[in-house]
Amino acid sequence: MRIDTIEDVETGLEALLQLDPRLQVIRDYAGQLPLRRNPAGFESLASIIVGQQVSIASAAAIWARFKQHINPLTPENYLEQGAEVWKLTGLSRPKQKTFQHLSAALIEGQLDLPSLTTMPVDDAMAQLTAIHGIGPWTAEVYLLFAEGHVDIFPSGDVALQEAVARAFGFDSRPSAKELSLLAKDWSPWRGIAARLFWAYYAASRGKEAAPVMSVM
Repeated sequence: MRIDTIEDVETGLEALLQLDPRLQVIRDYAGQLPLRRNPAGFESLASIIVGQQVSIASAAAIWARFKQHINPLTPENYLEQGAEVWKLTGLSRPKQKTFQHLSAALIEGQLDLPSLTTMPVDDAMAQLTAIHGIGPWTAEVYLLFAEGHVDIFPSGDVALQEAVARAFGFDSRPSAKELSLLAKDWSPWRGIAARLFWAYYAASRGKEAAPVMSVM
């Protein structure tokens, strides 16, 4: 199964609540779960890379400049623009290098984004994280929101860690490893569980629950 429509989210949520009835209270508090589905491809992956380890406001500003200067937004055009234009976008040097490696991999056929849609999650993760500068969080968020994979839980996400800690009354937020182990109970619907806890985070904190990469 893939998460492509809001109906898919609702079907998955019903199955998740049957799997773990404790989550019904969280669901009642969180309200309607959003689809949060973006088209697969270079642009979606690029937007996630831009948002790594920066605030939502900073990511939005950099993304606007990125699309302005890398237009059309393609791997070929990114490499063609060169370092002087990359600086104008506001990208850090490590992210500039990540885009270099990503663009080259896509052009040379070392990475085929369309094939990730039907690829097993572990294989798709391996394909993405083989690219210099793309770590587990970036790969998980891309596969979840752009490729529609249903059984992914980005355990390194700070908002998810805080939401789970608050929901279950933990004294402190769990580490990525601890949360990953906890989320195994929600397989094969971990992508729905992630949406549920992001929505709960937004409702409980009064903030937009966008993914926030853990730097721990």
